[in-house]
Amino acid sequence: MSAKIREVPLGGAGGGPYGITVGPDGALWLTLAHAGGIARMGAGGELRTWPVSPDSRPLIITPGPDGALWFTRSGDDRIGRITTDGELSAVALPAGTGPCGIAAGPDGALWYAAMSADAIGRVTVDGEQTRFPLPVSGGFASMVAAGPDEAVWFTLNQANAVGRIGMDGDVTLHALPTEGAAPVGITAGVDGALWFVEIGAGQLGRITPDGRITEYPLPDRSARPHAIVADPAGGCWYTEWGGNRIGHVTPGGAIDTYDLPTPASEPHGLTVAPDATVWAALETGALAHLTP
Repeated sequence: MSAKIREVPLGGAGGGPYGITVGPDGALWLTLAHAGGIARMGAGGELRTWPVSPDSRPLIITPGPDGALWFTRSGDDRIGRITTDGELSAVALPAGTGPCGIAAGPDGALWYAAMSADAIGRVTVDGEQTRFPLPVSGGFASMVAAGPDEAVWFTLNQANAVGRIGMDGDVTLHALPTEGAAPVGITAGVDGALWFVEIGAGQLGRITPDGRITEYPLPDRSARPHAIVADPAGGCWYTEWGGNRIGHVTPGGAIDTYDLPTPASEPHGLTVAPDATVWAALETGALAHLTP
């Protein structure tokens, strides 16, 4: 597969872009982890930013079931919400939660990974909270994704496992075959399985709803893959934080990689736009736009 990549500087809104998604308004919405803010980039490239809090360290952002964007505030233990008009609000979590990944679940609520509390949390659009403790200590729950099986799936970076939580709170953990794999990003693929990245092992992983795991070594095992998103055309796109690349994996495990124009640009989150192009957040202060 061939592709073209260009970088789009964010200027004064650089602030450490980390998470990115397409909002219900068709614009790109991203978290500014260093600056403690949220940014929106419209179809014409126009940029608008909203300060949240200097110590909020927003990480992951996702469309909610209510037409707003929801995001994790890992620095001050909150789940943030911003409407497409820019109205901000937040749900306070227990101190020491350290929320990271967040996704809309099949039940119409937001589910998040409590990175510092060994739990998976649930917040309704009305702010009602539930927390489900995990059967691990120091597991470092990282990212979450709604699965194809009416459940939410998540990665345990330090417990070397991928987990599943049902809407009743029942938790199942699946240990990874590779020691020290340190999974991070996870997404539901169009093939009916969950795909995830192993930042510690330089591999991609695929797990079926019944728990069968397949691992795919990357061409560069030191690439430190970080985030992954399903490609509606098949396979998944992912970022290589250590390799300074964006990669693509087919449902069969074939991998292509694409170098970013600027060295050490620290690619993190990525999203597929309605026109099938890929946008990635570069923590050094820009977006990467890949056209397959």
